[in-house]
Amino acid sequence: MIKPLTAAAVAKYRPGPKRRRIRDHGARSLFLVIEPSGHKTWQMRFRRPPTKPGKPGKPGKLTLGPVHDGDEIAGAPVIGMPLTLAGARQLAADVPRQRALGGDPVFEHKARKHRERAEQDERHAGAFAASVRSFIDEHAKPKTRNWREVAKLLGLHYPLDGGEPAETKGGLLQQWAAKPIRDIDGHDIWNVIDEARRIGVPGLEARNPGKSDARARGLFVALSSLFTWAQRHRLIEVNPCRTVPRPAAATVRDRVLTSDEVRWFWQATETADAPRVPGAPKPFKALLRLLLLTGQRLDEVAGVTREELHDDGSWHLPGARTKNKRAHVVPLSPLARDLIASMPGHEGLVFSTTGTSPVSGWSRMKRRLDATMVALAKQERGGKVTIPPWRLHDLRRTAVTGMAELGIRPDVIELTVNHVSGHRGGIAGVYNRSELLDERRAALERWSLHVAGLVSGKPANVTQLAAKARGRRSGKV
Repeated sequence: MIKPLTAAAVAKYRPGPKRRRIRDHGARSLFLVIEPSGHKTWQMRFRRPPTKPGKPGKPGKLTLGPVHDGDEIAGAPVIGMPLTLAGARQLAADVPRQRALGGDPVFEHKARKHRERAEQDERHAGAFAASVRSFIDEHAKPKTRNWREVAKLLGLHYPLDGGEPAETKGGLLQQWAAKPIRDIDGHDIWNVIDEARRIGVPGLEARNPGKSDARARGLFVALSSLFTWAQRHRLIEVNPCRTVPRPAAATVRDRVLTSDEVRWFWQATETADAPRVPGAPKPFKALLRLLLLTGQRLDEVAGVTREELHDDGSWHLPGARTKNKRAHVVPLSPLARDLIASMPGHEGLVFSTTGTSPVSGWSRMKRRLDATMVALAKQERGGKVTIPPWRLHDLRRTAVTGMAELGIRPDVIELTVNHVSGHRGGIAGVYNRSELLDERRAALERWSLHVAGLVSGKPANVTQLAAKARGRRSGKV
């Protein structure tokens, strides 16, 4: 006599060397499948609906779920969940009803699994960590000069040699790694921006103690760019940064080094480099002086390569390395060329100790530089001397201001430092395509000679000195 399966019998069945398939005569088409590993599942076997009239349907099978040996699970049984014998029979009774109504349980189950996998893949692709990586690779790298800094704020550190990025320990990427980007709302943004303002960007050491709107604003801009990109690619519907007040803008800086400060700065560059082996190159010394002499931006000067330097004494910056994406030519003064020539003759980067990676340790260097400037000021003037705080970018403003005080035309100055607003903006910038290279060369030479006069303590007549310099180049002096 054929008997239906019982819960006790299901528990007692043991695996064999091959897969075992045992019919349950208590439900139509229901089988207990036992793998050689001992894993037990419930499976239905039947013929699927015919695809052509007059022909039988193909054999089909549907795995209902793994065997559950414990008590009955509350709720209606669902395909894929652990099932007791009673639960498996309940599902098995529902399958013939679906087939009688013209349904195809196998097809519907496969379609449901496909949708679930697609949703899981979409959730994974839409997770914050995956979105940050895609944003950096697809948007920030090709379109943003400071993409490494943006990535660092979001929790990814990209090595300068082009290797794989590393996650910042405790950074934003790790904090929100698996969180779907669509689930990040204005409250999340506000909290992390407030944290950046009060104590620092997650995972990054705060350079300045206390509250900093600049820190908060930098992270806000990075997050806003990320979510704008995500909205454009339909990963989110609304940019959550729109509901968060933008951190206060930085106060417009107007710091310009005085003549005395320029002199102390120039002398202090001798100690800007960390103590090294005697005779070792001093990249910071030449780099800092070139910042003052050319008025170019910090990352542009720090990243100059031998390939960008031409035999005619000019420095050609490609558009990929400039802030406004415009190629720029800097006619170097003789003093600027001497500074570059003082660096080792290896190929690649000019200001480097290895030839392959830029100089590092800017914060430590700036502290040494400031301390030396104060010491020089005290030595010269005696007593208590303070120098107002200043940044390296102020050297660019000092150069622009200095050239203006020498009587150089504003449009020439703007071309010299590759600035397109003001006299070179609007209609003038569109239609006036003159590069004024001769005027720019004369401007940088006048400024260079003026700085040399300040440093020596003997201000020179720049008009006469410029004429002598031109005469030396032409062989007339």
